[in-house]
Amino acid sequence: MTETHLIILRLVYAANVLVAGWVGLTSLLSPSNAMSVVFTGAVWGDGSVLAVRLVGCLWTAIAVMSAMGLVWPTGMTAVLMVQLIYKGLWLAVVAGPVVWRGETERLPWGMTGFFVVWVMALPWIIPWRALLRA
Repeated sequence: MTETHLIILRLVYAANVLVAGWVGLTSLLSPSNAMSVVFTGAVWGDGSVLAVRLVGCLWTAIAVMSAMGLVWPTGMTAVLMVQLIYKGLWLAVVAGPVVWRGETERLPWGMTGFFVVWVMALPWIIPWRALLRA
């Protein structure tokens, strides 16, 4: 793996630490704040605190593993694959049908946009050979 690729990986991990860390901790420690700020009021149903905290657990775990990725960039690439899968699924199964039905006010657009960028970028950033060799 080239030095440039390692720098890019570390930048992605740093972005995860900042973004996923903020979303995760906000969702865990202040779910009502997360519902209005992170999810921009687009929480469906009763906006369950349990569901928001579950998301907080996932994103905090991603932030912690990404912090480890700053030290061991190739050793933590599985967390990027997890992100690619779950964000891709969310876009296909949740966001896509909502957009298709024209109910776009129900989407948290900041998060959706971030997911689109990540799903488009991660396949090019993940060091597949290193990940699949492990």
